[in-house]
Amino acid sequence: MRTATIERNTQETRIRVSIDLDGTGQRTLDTGVPFLDHMLDQIARHGLFDLDIRCQGDTHIDDHHSVEDVGITLGQAFAQAAGNKAGLRRYGHAYVPLDEALSRVVVDLSGRPGLFYHVDYTRARIGSFDVDLAREFFQGFVNHAQATVHIDNLRGENAHHQCETIFKAFGRALRMATEVDPRAGGAIPSTKGAL
Repeated sequence: MRTATIERNTQETRIRVSIDLDGTGQRTLDTGVPFLDHMLDQIARHGLFDLDIRCQGDTHIDDHHSVEDVGITLGQAFAQAAGNKAGLRRYGHAYVPLDEALSRVVVDLSGRPGLFYHVDYTRARIGSFDVDLAREFFQGFVNHAQATVHIDNLRGENAHHQCETIFKAFGRALRMATEVDPRAGGAIPSTKGAL
């Protein structure tokens, strides 16, 4: 079973994340940040990951700690569920459009954290959500999932569409990278023999 449950409690947030990499996209999301819930929904639906994410955070201050810490905890759960990555495809990519917006995400389950994020949002807020927090989410994820992720918004005029295409593409790229490759024979996809 490629599943994991992680609890992470700090003075700023209390978070519980459960993931099943071989799920069907079932999800229970309650982070206290509605737009983040909407984006996590895209990861679950398009990645076909079962996600249960609960967060109690200091949103009376702002959403920063909750968004970043959910990224961290999801990254930890993802790393645990993927294990040593034996037999996985390792690489994944996706292009996703939404009306005028188009984004590309490329993932390498490399064991080396790296985020390369190229997004020029057309406005600073989507409703009450600060678009800078999307980057914080992905930075937290890659640092703790130990993955290299390239995110490029290629075009877009509506900031909501820009952000949503990124999260959808991220879910699809992760899905591809975590698929078991039947031709790999259970080998770790690296000349080093470890990731």
